[in-house]
Amino acid sequence: MTPPSFTITIHMVSSLDGKIAKPDNSIEWFETTDSYEKGVTGQDPEAFLKTIDCYVMGAHTYELALELSKNYGWAYGDTPTIVVSSRNLPIERPNIELYSGDLKRLVEERLKPHYRKVWVVGGALLVKAFIDLKLANEIRQTILPIILGEGKPFFENIEQEQTLHLKDVTAYQNGMVELCYEIKI
Repeated sequence: MTPPSFTITIHMVSSLDGKIAKPDNSIEWFETTDSYEKGVTGQDPEAFLKTIDCYVMGAHTYELALELSKNYGWAYGDTPTIVVSSRNLPIERPNIELYSGDLKRLVEERLKPHYRKVWVVGGALLVKAFIDLKLANEIRQTILPIILGEGKPFFENIEQEQTLHLKDVTAYQNGMVELCYEIKI
């Protein structure tokens, strides 16, 4: 039985010019010292993260998250995390599992029966596949107040037009803006 209001959200943090990573994968650009007086402070990050039931990510995102966890800790906590990859990757936490195969099957057989809020957190190729297969319900893009110029684009090689409906916009005091779009199917 599908939990009530099952939702797959594609979430990404990007620069204003749509880059999700610098060429060297550094993340110091995630820190912003900007100030926007009319912005909101946002909800408690720990409380918000507890509303997410499962994360799905690609192999490169997982490898980067593992590398960053050495200095910053594992960003996804104890929430179940499914890494989509055909490679044999190291599993360093009991809540992480590998998945290789059909994404529609992943959604129907593994995600829908067990979770209510699933977040796809990268990378660009996995995001493209979820959009192309019409598996995602919404896109949440958090835009940081920076232009990177070069790097990996958020929507890489999206080849089809996709109509969206703006559900929400939030401007934060640190200059970040979050856009939430419903994906029209």
